[in-house]
Amino acid sequence: MTQPHQPGVPSQPDASGQGQPAAASAPETHIDTSTGRAHGHDDCPQCGSTEVSRKGNTLSLVCGFCRYEWVGSRLEDTHGLGEGIGALEGRAFLTGASDITSGDDLLTLKCQGCGSEVVIDTSRALESRCHWCRSILSINDKIPNGAVPDGILPFHITKEEAIARIGEFAGARRFFALKKFRAEFRPENVLGVYMPYMTVDGNVSARFHGEGEIQTRRYTVKTGENTSTTYYDANQFEVVRDFDLHIDDLIVESSAGRSNIDNRSNTNNIINSLLPYDVKNMVAFDSNYMGEMTAEKRDLNIDDVTRKAHAHFLTMARESIRDDITAYDRGVRWTHEELEVHGSRWASVFVPVWLYSYAERLDNGRMMVHYIAVNGRHGNVMGSVPINKARLFGVTALVTALTALVAWPLGAAAVLAG
Repeated sequence: MTQPHQPGVPSQPDASGQGQPAAASAPETHIDTSTGRAHGHDDCPQCGSTEVSRKGNTLSLVCGFCRYEWVGSRLEDTHGLGEGIGALEGRAFLTGASDITSGDDLLTLKCQGCGSEVVIDTSRALESRCHWCRSILSINDKIPNGAVPDGILPFHITKEEAIARIGEFAGARRFFALKKFRAEFRPENVLGVYMPYMTVDGNVSARFHGEGEIQTRRYTVKTGENTSTTYYDANQFEVVRDFDLHIDDLIVESSAGRSNIDNRSNTNNIINSLLPYDVKNMVAFDSNYMGEMTAEKRDLNIDDVTRKAHAHFLTMARESIRDDITAYDRGVRWTHEELEVHGSRWASVFVPVWLYSYAERLDNGRMMVHYIAVNGRHGNVMGSVPINKARLFGVTALVTALTALVAWPLGAAAVLAG
């Protein structure tokens, strides 16, 4: 939402006329989510058993020993993240969004069930069971390197639903798909994975300066026997918009492999096309929600994604005033844009994705990995399939030829009529 702007220190414009966000001068604030049941509580709160699992497709957790049921707390409710955006100053971040440290992937945990010591590779998994007594080993509160997120959105779309949606997506593109892909397509090989993202709240101010036009007259001038040109007259105005904007739960990638897209070797940018997610339903992280799913570890820090977040802030600022400039029916051309970020608040989260992949060897010998992905919450599907180029070119040539055949008699008739 926008509010009247209280003038502050504006950002300095760069060569393009777009201002770079001013750096916040307030110190960083750490919001501790690393202790207590609010962050990754693995055992049953009633009997202490680690035999805890998610109940069906709900947000409820159930103890396999005493059958006690409970629901994880919403991340926003636990830490008040839905409040106070307008009062943010500097940078605030939750424990899961703290900077990642290297060299901490291997972690030795002592099983609370039998006392055995088990080594966990946190680059591959964020939870495990003791191989002696099967107790779940709690790694929460043990990893200070940002591997454990603050929140998680559990899967809502089942694997069976994902298989059906992927099959439908590929089936609709079957005619132009590579023959080998059609023969090897096995949608049941879809895997559920939690992808790392960050959510950020922003307390920002924006100032836009430009030129707007309101049309006063429109007329057509004949320039030839069969040609004419349309002209218009318009009044030109200087347009300035100066306002505050409170941004709630913008979602930003925190995986370098997904953020740096290389279309020559993969199509993983389709994962971004699955957005948005219902992040308001995020629950405080509890590894019991993961079940048998795997997770990709976050490898980008806040500093690595801040510039991209600020670019999104600027885009959202432009969109927020779209309805306010509709009177300029010839449009507004912004010549100068400024964005000042007074404060931001960051959290690290997991979002669910069903993922199907297929590796295609290209003519140059390189491998291209195609992905079909399903949003694990609402089921949106996006992806790519390898194309049979010979068939595609053949159909294109046929359509072009048919179009020419249809157009020829029409053109000839027009000439004869003339």
